[in-house]
Amino acid sequence: MAVIGLTPRQEKIAEMVRTLGPITGEQIAERLNVTRAALRPDLAILVMSGMVEARPKVGYYYTGKNAMNIFVEKISRIKVQDVQSVPVVVTSGTSVYDAVVTMFLEDVGSVFVVEPGGILAGVVSRKDMLKVAMGGGDLQKMPVKVVMTPMPKIIVTTPEESVLTAAKKIIDNEVDSLPVVSPASQPGAKTYEVVGRLTKTNIARLFVELGEGKGGERL
Repeated sequence: MAVIGLTPRQEKIAEMVRTLGPITGEQIAERLNVTRAALRPDLAILVMSGMVEARPKVGYYYTGKNAMNIFVEKISRIKVQDVQSVPVVVTSGTSVYDAVVTMFLEDVGSVFVVEPGGILAGVVSRKDMLKVAMGGGDLQKMPVKVVMTPMPKIIVTTPEESVLTAAKKIIDNEVDSLPVVSPASQPGAKTYEVVGRLTKTNIARLFVELGEGKGGERL
């Protein structure tokens, strides 16, 4: 029962609890031929991981959760706001040429088009830019709103949504990023203010941090 991040002794303790539990700390220490004090850090880690739980006067017992169950539970608790980056935006009157320049200067695959107040109006991607360029249009005169994907066709996420749910949106809709939005109050219309950006890179960085044990503060 190898678990990423556990030492060989912690894995041995977890297996012992799984097969013999409930079992007391003293009994575990005796079987491993170590002191009870030496076991405390290992048992604390196993309890915090969710694999093992402790009951007073009963001992330690196995929760039945494997490493994948625990990982999914933990990553489900990470919110978009914990990993989102700063949005890259242009106004709806910006020319396609200037939008292309912004996209390459910021090294992003898409930019969000906003109205005054940061209200989300659309999204334009590199693919959209390429279609216009191949069509021979005047990129310096054409406003970006002509080629953007407008609201309400845009898939969005919110700061409070789980990263797992947002990542599924990215995969299901085959996009490279999602605008992170919050509801904006405008009479007679359902509008959103852009407050961030969630990208495949944000998600990949999170998984690398978790794999290296650097994402504990997020959990």
